Amino acid sequence: MAAKKQVPLRLSEKLYNEIAAWAEDDFRSVNGQIEYLLSECVRQRKKDGKYVGEEIDVPPKFDLK
Repeated sequence: MAAKKQVPLRLSEKLYNEIAAWAEDDFRSVNGQIEYLLSECVRQRKKDGKYVGEEIDVPPKFDLK
């Protein structure tokens, strides 16, 4: 297995809490959830040349401020 790069990441508290809740639902750590989501985005982009959804620019339903 290749060594993993460490990347500092700053998230708003609300976004972190949303990801943490999602990670808990999926039985992953927050770090694992972020890595999973990023991997899925890259895989989808390689598959059809597009980003993960047609509605990627639609604002999320939760407030990240």
